Amino acid sequence: MKWWRNAVIYQVYPRSFADGNGDGVGDLAGIADRLSYLRDLGVDALWFSPWYPSPMADAGYDVADYRDIDPVFGTIAEAEKLIRAAHAAGLRVVIDLVPNHCSAAHPWFSAAVSAGPGSVERQRFWFRAGRGPDGSRPPTDLQSIFGGPAWTRVDDGEWYLHLFDPRQPDLNWDNPDVRAEFLDILRFWLDRDVDGVRIDSAAVLVKNPSLADADSYTDRDGVHEIYREWRALTDTYPGDRVLIGELWLPDHHRFAAYLRPDELHAAFNFEFLCCPWDASSLRSAIDESLRAHAPVGAPASWVLSNHDVTRPVTRFGRADSAFSFADRLRRRSLPLDLELGARRARAAALLCLALPGAAYLYQGEELGLWEVEDLPPHLLQDPMYHRSGGLDPGRDGCRVPLPWSGVDPPFGFTTATPWLPQPPAWKDLTVEAQINDPHSTLELYRHALHLRHTTPALGEGPLHWLPSPQDTLTFTRHPDFICVVN
Repeated sequence: MKWWRNAVIYQVYPRSFADGNGDGVGDLAGIADRLSYLRDLGVDALWFSPWYPSPMADAGYDVADYRDIDPVFGTIAEAEKLIRAAHAAGLRVVIDLVPNHCSAAHPWFSAAVSAGPGSVERQRFWFRAGRGPDGSRPPTDLQSIFGGPAWTRVDDGEWYLHLFDPRQPDLNWDNPDVRAEFLDILRFWLDRDVDGVRIDSAAVLVKNPSLADADSYTDRDGVHEIYREWRALTDTYPGDRVLIGELWLPDHHRFAAYLRPDELHAAFNFEFLCCPWDASSLRSAIDESLRAHAPVGAPASWVLSNHDVTRPVTRFGRADSAFSFADRLRRRSLPLDLELGARRARAAALLCLALPGAAYLYQGEELGLWEVEDLPPHLLQDPMYHRSGGLDPGRDGCRVPLPWSGVDPPFGFTTATPWLPQPPAWKDLTVEAQINDPHSTLELYRHALHLRHTTPALGEGPLHWLPSPQDTLTFTRHPDFICVVN
């Protein structure tokens, strides 16, 4: 059995996991100090959100150098040591790769701006002349995913494309330099024994030159050629290296095309993540996911949260418990029952871990942390908040540093002031408070992960639904396991 087909992968958001040098920001030293916690939790692999040098316009997803570590997190030597230490603890390592765009501080973009219109350097990006007699209007009306126009003008009058923040210029994947560069970046990290990469915004790399609307860049057929090249390279390495795609696609057949045997190994299941806490909706999402994965022989992946979405305890504590980026502000206005949300989130975790395939946990999920929705506006860093003028509350609320110990902030995360403040009420949710408490969410996760590893029926394999009362789900996993969800 390939390890990634039934693994439980834990997402580490380095900035908020643990601070080893006392500057208020999480780092590699802090992660290294807590590897025993992750090993004892019972996960199989760690996925590290971007740790590269970056101006941090978008929390590190604006990469200035793909072959180094940002000094706020540590050094490349520390990263190599951490990979070895994780392997020694029995944990695989997956890193984040951001191929759609780089940072405006990347040497390539600086060279492109300096070189001027028509240059070879600009062909690595999407530079265009503006509309109107003086070129003062953007080349098209395309809007950024983060809000506002998807075009920004440089001093010589041309405009460049950015599907996200203006400080994240999109790379032109029709350019052979870009393709060769990322193959080399992939080699760089595979040579350092990472077990795989998670591919950010995996479906939007290839563009139609019209760049008129979302259809110009979403899920274009040419993207599959890129991932076939990546898979061919990855397969030359020993040890079952893996490519995991971040794919927000509503069409199950289009989604499954990325998981053909010569492309990606796995992809995140966002339909399941976005589901409301409703039995029929969940069953439909599970059935559709299993049906989509079956023809290509790929394992399904089950996800409840990550660094971009509202934490489950908060989401499930509201009458409208679905998730969508477009509607987060309205949902925040709804009454919140954290006790109800915590019960549902615990049940959802057990459901997730009982389903066939792989599962992903986001740090703090195992502690039952809720979304921090009252962060002071002047501390918010997410460009989704700033570019929307506050209409989108942003993603900082799920990125607040973890509570480890003690009864007051910063709860053992740091000896300084943490980069985002923690709620004082988290004193009951620290690792120290929950460890060995049989009723705690942490111990629920630890026990469930142990059960998953020691029960042959769990992980990859068939699922059979059983008759079940309204508002419940019941299924068996062959030969001797039953899951009942209320």
